[in-house]
Amino acid sequence: MNDRQRILLVATLLFAFVMTTAIGVVYSKHKARKLFVELQQLNKEVVSLNTEWGRLQLEQSAWSDHGRVEKIARERLGRAMPEAEQVAFIKP
Repeated sequence: MNDRQRILLVATLLFAFVMTTAIGVVYSKHKARKLFVELQQLNKEVVSLNTEWGRLQLEQSAWSDHGRVEKIARERLGRAMPEAEQVAFIKP
């Protein structure tokens, strides 16, 4: 093998290495951008779910309000507050 062939072989190998590296960099950048977009979408979903969770907590507190429960017990179930003599205290 003469010097010219060696130089050509080294240049070809170097070119192949550079191209492989370039393709790897492009792939890595593409993957990073894709993952960043997915991260942004998941962050939006987290914000949306946290908003819905807060709304549901407010709704639960409104539905379980003692006054509302007592009103429903009186109107729908025909319940009433017991008289003082109907209340029994049990000691442990």
